[in-house]
Amino acid sequence: MAVRKNFIDRFSERFESLDSGSQQAYLLRLAREHGFFETVFNAIDDGLLVIDRELKIRYFNRAARELLALPQDISMLRLSRLLPGIDWQRVLCDDESSWNRVVRQELEIRYPESRFIQFYLAPLTDKTGLAAVILHDVTENRRRAGAELEQETVKAVSSLAAGVAHEIGNPLNSLYLNLQIMEEALKSPDENQFSSEEVVSMLEICKSEVERLDSIIHSFLGAIRPGKGEFSPVDLQETVVEVLNFMRPEIETRKVEVKCSWSTPFPTVPGNREQLKQAFYNIIRNAVQAMSNGGTLAIYGYSTPEFRVLEFADSGGGMTPEALREMFIPFKTTKAGGSGIGTMIIERVCREHGAEFGVVSEADRGTVFQLRFPSGTRSRLLLRSEG
Repeated sequence: MAVRKNFIDRFSERFESLDSGSQQAYLLRLAREHGFFETVFNAIDDGLLVIDRELKIRYFNRAARELLALPQDISMLRLSRLLPGIDWQRVLCDDESSWNRVVRQELEIRYPESRFIQFYLAPLTDKTGLAAVILHDVTENRRRAGAELEQETVKAVSSLAAGVAHEIGNPLNSLYLNLQIMEEALKSPDENQFSSEEVVSMLEICKSEVERLDSIIHSFLGAIRPGKGEFSPVDLQETVVEVLNFMRPEIETRKVEVKCSWSTPFPTVPGNREQLKQAFYNIIRNAVQAMSNGGTLAIYGYSTPEFRVLEFADSGGGMTPEALREMFIPFKTTKAGGSGIGTMIIERVCREHGAEFGVVSEADRGTVFQLRFPSGTRSRLLLRSEG
């Protein structure tokens, strides 16, 4: 079996075949191109790093150095020391063939100063075992006043309303048709051609359409209404189970098996139960819809010294880096009839609960949504404390 040569081997063979004059010209060209790309990367405001499977930093730009206060000598430095909030064990995985997971997470760093960072990792596709890491500072976004957030939402409502109106139209038409048929049957009982089973079936359709309308309106209101609300101790396990019971018809129709695993005891978190239910509903619905031919949704709840963690892992087709990026663009969706507000709701609920929200996805192997709620020692409700 022939061994595929890497870039360095191919470059060395080609370089050694050149005469001394051509070698010098080649090196000068490489130096010029290196200088050009170095200038471009250092002009980017986002932090950019290249790491290997041992989490050693192979390259970083100016913004990454400033965000993480990187020292001059990084030869012994691992990125896991600078970003301890990442589940590196899940990212790396024991199987080298799994070094193609796409990761996106928002976390807080405390050195050199307290900041909120949007972390994005995508392994390179050239068999080098390297991955690109992008760090986007979202501290100011976190600190925006509630009035500004509401203004942005109002601007988007006009485009969202058209989609919601379209979605409401279909179940309303179905309701009207079935109710009209039953009305005619009741007006002329002697000419009634429907059996009791058929009438029950029409009633079940009406009930299903009412539930569908309720879901659409609930999602719409959850996206546009202000996130204020009273906080009290919330049992996350109980809340997740309640959402699963509500979604049981859709879960069973799509032939999805749900498996739950909870650490004992699983402490409560301070929060707004209704907001959390809406976030869990959107996560579970995304997972269920990702498994069009059936599959497994595994839900894990466990505690660490600093966090109460919830993970929702589906066995769907996973996402490409492009799809993962677009997933976080408000009001943009690839789903037929979708509104593109689900992820926006999840992120806003997490933000108002001081929680961190991350996604790990791998093509053909599924997606994991992770929510990390701060424990009592780290509890912080940023928007509330600064509002």
